[in-house]
Amino acid sequence: MSSVLSLRARDVAFAYADRVVFTGLDLTAGAGQRLGLVGENGVGKSTLLRLLAGLEEPKAGTVEGGGDLGFLRQELPFPDTATVADVLDDALAEIRVAAARLDELSERLAAEPGDTETLEEYGRVLEWAQAHDLWDADRRAKLVCAGLGLAAIEPERPLGRLSGGQRSRLALAALLVRNPRTLLLDEPTNHLDDAAMEFLERHLAAHSGIVVLSSHDRVFLAAVCTDIVDLDPALGGPVRYGGNYADYLEAKRTERARWEQRHAEEQDELAQLRHSVAVTARDINHNRGPRDNAKMAYDFKTGRVQKQISRRVRNAQQRLEELERDQVRKPPKPLRFAGTLTGAPPADRLLSVRDLDVPGRLRLAELDVGTSARLLVSGANGAGKSTLLAVLAGRLSPAGGDVHRARGVRVGLLEQDVSFADPERTPRELYAAAAREDAPALSSLGLVAPRDVDRRVGRLSVGQRRRLALALLLTDPPHVLLLDEPTNHLSLTLAEELTEALGGAPGAVVLASHDRWLRRGWDGTELAL
Repeated sequence: MSSVLSLRARDVAFAYADRVVFTGLDLTAGAGQRLGLVGENGVGKSTLLRLLAGLEEPKAGTVEGGGDLGFLRQELPFPDTATVADVLDDALAEIRVAAARLDELSERLAAEPGDTETLEEYGRVLEWAQAHDLWDADRRAKLVCAGLGLAAIEPERPLGRLSGGQRSRLALAALLVRNPRTLLLDEPTNHLDDAAMEFLERHLAAHSGIVVLSSHDRVFLAAVCTDIVDLDPALGGPVRYGGNYADYLEAKRTERARWEQRHAEEQDELAQLRHSVAVTARDINHNRGPRDNAKMAYDFKTGRVQKQISRRVRNAQQRLEELERDQVRKPPKPLRFAGTLTGAPPADRLLSVRDLDVPGRLRLAELDVGTSARLLVSGANGAGKSTLLAVLAGRLSPAGGDVHRARGVRVGLLEQDVSFADPERTPRELYAAAAREDAPALSSLGLVAPRDVDRRVGRLSVGQRRRLALALLLTDPPHVLLLDEPTNHLSLTLAEELTEALGGAPGAVVLASHDRWLRRGWDGTELAL
C-alpha cells in the first residue's frame, strides 16, 4: 500500500434517469481528514458516498484512491441464521490472516535473513498491520461492541432475532472492528442513543485515516469533522469549509451578511441607473436659446453636448442591462412565524395536567403550560414524549387523571407521521386555505420544494408531509404549539432556522426532541420523562 493516503474525485458527473445529481464535482481527502457532507435532502450525499465507495460508476470523471475502503451498509450481508459472533469473526478475518502471515514471514526471515523478497513482503504486511492496529484488534472488538450497546447480546444469537436497530449497530460495529483506512458512513448515528453516539464521536476523532460521512446530527458533526462540504446548489458547485460544524455555521452567517449587503448595494445601483437612463443623463440645460451673435458657437456646442449625453445614456444603459442580467437573487427570508396570534390568549394558564396516567406509556403528576411557555420534553425512546403531546393536543384520552384546557384555546400539533383528511388536495391549495393575509408565500418558506407544491399530498413522503404541516402551523400560530421531533426530515439549514424561530413564536411552545444540538442550546424549561 502507498504510504500517502488520499481519496480523490475529479470532475465527477452523475445522473439518474430523470435528474442530474452532480456535474464537475471535485473532492480530495487525506489522512487525518474527516469530511462531513451536508445539504438538503435529495441533494446527493448518499450518492456521493456510493461513488467514493465504488458502488456506483460516475457518468464522467474519475474516483480513485482511499486505500482500504469501508462503506457502512444499511443491511448486513449475512443470512438471518448467521450469528453475532459470525459477523464479528468476519470483521476480524483479514486481520487474523495478516497476523498469521506475519508469523510465517518472521520464521522464514529467521531461517534466511538475506531473503530480500521475503523481507519486502514482510515490510508490506507489517505496514498494513500497523495501519489497521492489528495487535489491538481483539480489544477493539470488545470496546466497540460495548460502546455501541451490543455487549449484552449473546454471541450465538442469530441475526434474525435482532431488532432493526441492533442489526444497524452491529453493521457499524463490524466496520469499526475491521478498521479500514477510509471510512464512508451514511447517517451512522441512526439507532444510536446518546452514549453510543458519544463513543462513536471519540472513535472517529481518533481515526488516523480518512472519514467521509453524512449526518443530520449537528453535535456529531461538530465533534467529529475537520471539514464540512456543503452540497446544496451554489455557483461553482459544492463548497468546502474548513473546521467543524460550528465553524461552518459562522462561515454561513458571514456569507449571508455579505449576500444581503451585495443585494442591497445592487438594488441601490439599479435604482440610480434607471433614474440616470430616464432623467439624469439628459438633464443638461442646453435649451436656452443663443444670443444673435453666438449662433454658430451655440450650434457647435449643442452637437458636442448631444454626443456627451448619448455616450452617458449608452454607458448607463449598458451597465443597467448587465446588472439586471447578473444581479444576485434576493436572499430568502429565514423561517419565521407569521405575525401575532389571531386571538388573545384565553387565560394565563392554557393547559393543566394532574395525575396523568396512560397505562404502560406515561405517568405524570403535574404540568402547567402558560401563555409564553417554552418547554422541552426530553427522555429516552419509549419514555412517553409523543404520548404526552398527544394527550395535550386532545388526540389521546388518558385512563386516569385530569387534563384541563382553557376555554377557546387553540392547540396545534406537529406529529411525527402526518396525514391529511383529503389526500387529493395539493400543498398550494391547503396553504392558500389556511394562510392569513400577511402570511409569506409558501415558496418563500423553503419547506415545500417548487416541484411538490401541486402534487397531491397523498403522494408526498413522510418528510414532505411534515414540512407542509409545519408550514401550515407557521402561517397561523395556535395559542399552544406542540412539536414532536420538529427537526426530523429538515435540512440542517432549516433546522437552524426553526430553532431560531421558536424563540419568536407568539404563543406557548412545547416540543419533544432527541436532537442534541437543539437540546444543548435550549434556554427554556425542561421536563425529563
